[in-house]
Amino acid sequence: MSFKVSVIIPVFNAEKYVAHCIDSLLAQTLKECEFIFINDGSQDESLKIIERYGNLDPRIKIINQKNHGVSIARNRGLEIATGEYIGFVDSDDYIEKNMYQVLYSSLKQNDCDAIISNLESEMNGNNIVTTYPFSCDIKLDKKYIEQELIPYFLKNDNLNTAVNKLYRREIINKYQIKFPEKVALGEDGLFNIRFFCYAKSFKYINYSGYHYREVIGSATRNISKKDYFNRVLEVYNLEIPEIQGKVDEKIIQQLKSIKLIKNVMSYIHVYFTPTKEVPFTKRYKYISNMINNKDVRKALKSFYFANYKSLGRYERVVIKLVKYKFTLGLYITVGYSRYRNK
Repeated sequence: MSFKVSVIIPVFNAEKYVAHCIDSLLAQTLKECEFIFINDGSQDESLKIIERYGNLDPRIKIINQKNHGVSIARNRGLEIATGEYIGFVDSDDYIEKNMYQVLYSSLKQNDCDAIISNLESEMNGNNIVTTYPFSCDIKLDKKYIEQELIPYFLKNDNLNTAVNKLYRREIINKYQIKFPEKVALGEDGLFNIRFFCYAKSFKYINYSGYHYREVIGSATRNISKKDYFNRVLEVYNLEIPEIQGKVDEKIIQQLKSIKLIKNVMSYIHVYFTPTKEVPFTKRYKYISNMINNKDVRKALKSFYFANYKSLGRYERVVIKLVKYKFTLGLYITVGYSRYRNK
């Protein structure tokens, strides 16, 4: 069978959700799909579940490897994919049965290199649909990519994910586009920037077919193990050769600065959320070090100039406290905000 779409699914200890994920893939109305599962060293029953389905449907391919992380797992999938377009699904999520039919048909209608759709997130029983400010249902060219899409990636995090898109495999192979294997956060965003630096066209459709499950409180629980801020700094300081000449260097730096400060504001809230996992004194010191960081001080100037007037009252207070390095004030402000929003 000649495949129209290759779907790559990394799996790590996902026995609770992976069967639901597979069921949604096999139910696709677009039948010319192959499903490449990379079992990334799972220690639960994930592999057995995938193998059981694999015995029933020849479109399922399985790679079994030691745990190397999501980027290496996806890159392994790219090596063997044969479809005209590439899609990605996370093993604890699921998709609508017509998702790849809708995306593929829309792509072929205008012969685009990629397509972007909305993303629906599920948290605590609530569904949140993320949409994007791009021209809808038309073929968008190279100029639009350079002036609108790439700057959006540099400035924001909410488009980073690879799961609500399809990519032309020919471009990925020709330019050897991979997920960065030594970046612990933001690897999807870097993959997207590199791909779209070579893409000549894309399309955005107002369609929500991907359902992302968010584990409640995961960021708060993981702060004892993951240094989120240093991971963001890695991305902030990372040079992306493909982007040179496509966006003015001053604009690149300004957009990256805006994203960094947005992340800082987010992490202030995360680290000042009460948790027994990490002592308060450690979290307080972490915030203090973060707002005193030299890259944050530099980025704050660009953010202040470009964004301050558009901020709400709470955000303005937080930014001023960061500006004056007032950690105690941030703790009080975050606590008061949490109390008001109960």
